[in-house]
Amino acid sequence: MKQKMSAGYKKKIIKRNLESYSFMLPNLILFIICSIYPIIWTLKYVFYQYGGIGTGDPKWVGLANLMRVFRDEVYWKSVVNTFVYGFGKVLIIIPLAFFLALLLNKQTKFNGISQSMIFLPTIMSSAVMGLVFYLLFNAYNGEINQYLMSAHIIKTPINWLGKEHAMKTLIITAVWGGVGNYMVYFIAGLQQVAQDALESAKIDGAGRLQTLWYVTIPMMGPILKIILMLSITSAFNDITNVMVLTEGGPNNATMVMSLYGYKYFFPVSASESVIPQYGYGAAVSVISAVIAGAVTIIYLRLSRKLDDIY
Repeated sequence: MKQKMSAGYKKKIIKRNLESYSFMLPNLILFIICSIYPIIWTLKYVFYQYGGIGTGDPKWVGLANLMRVFRDEVYWKSVVNTFVYGFGKVLIIIPLAFFLALLLNKQTKFNGISQSMIFLPTIMSSAVMGLVFYLLFNAYNGEINQYLMSAHIIKTPINWLGKEHAMKTLIITAVWGGVGNYMVYFIAGLQQVAQDALESAKIDGAGRLQTLWYVTIPMMGPILKIILMLSITSAFNDITNVMVLTEGGPNNATMVMSLYGYKYFFPVSASESVIPQYGYGAAVSVISAVIAGAVTIIYLRLSRKLDDIY
């Protein structure tokens, strides 16, 4: 009897597991097709020279593509630009989002409207946002220059998309488009802070800044780590704004790793070769992924040390 019950129970468990796996199967198939297969494809073509369909069979070149990356000055310039862009964006967007969250944390009608307006750019298409900022920062008839000249702040138009100011313009665009998203995360974190701890700090005579520094921020550690991780990874993957505003120019002053790899798969301007270089693009993508992974590992280790401190 016990054996029969055991066999029936096993069948029931197997049936239940099959039902669960059947729900997971479509997502698993899409994950394999859209994520695993492209990764394998990219790793394979690192060792080949290939220009796509109609350009002949892939030609084995061994480590030539990787060696070319290490000699490519433009690529390493794009790496530096990526770090400048990423750190510039993080250093501005995180404090700004946290400040806005502190101002709009209380649930009032005015704060709800303000939160919606600040969050609205987050759901806007990156391509549309880039085009809007391109028109705003246009050197000749852009609204920014016209406003500054009418206010007598500047006498001649500033070339915001020129070599000197292009990176600043990209960072401003990224901050405007993403600050609302991080603000919402911070508000969620602030609402999870224990009120008893805040009241205890107030009773002990702590001021607002002391309470913020010694109570609120440490208690928001988990959500802060997530926000920092999202901001860092998004900086490495941000390509649309750069493509629409500057295409990596002028003279590669705003070229970032993601766009540099992308243009070898899909040439983005008439001045580039019309024949893609899948092999070299794959090599650039792999090395860029390694750099991004190294930054992520360093951040995770630093975040663990911060956990030990608090």
